[in-house]
Amino acid sequence: MSQPSADHAAPVVERVDAHHRYEIVVDGKRAGVTEYRDHGEQRVFFHTEVDDAYAGQGLAAQLVRQALTDTRASGKRIVPVCPYVAKFLKRHDEFADITDPVTPEVLRWLEAHLG
Repeated sequence: MSQPSADHAAPVVERVDAHHRYEIVVDGKRAGVTEYRDHGEQRVFFHTEVDDAYAGQGLAAQLVRQALTDTRASGKRIVPVCPYVAKFLKRHDEFADITDPVTPEVLRWLEAHLG
């Protein structure tokens, strides 16, 4: 795994509540997002994407790990509608205690809120 060079800053993950997403920023540019909606005590993750220019650098995993860690710190539970988040959770059982299954009710709720 490469380390950031002196002229490249380490990626930073930020929660952007106004847009219901976490962003990973590299050298001042948004490289990827994982989007969510809060449903009571649940944070429903429904989409994760990293720009093609940043593919293969492990940014999606870093983004999702930090988003899930922040979700835990916020006292929320995780609902992994997004296939990438679901796959990540299968490989990282440290979040199993705060993960809820995707249910038809959650999917209906999400569809209604996304339009």
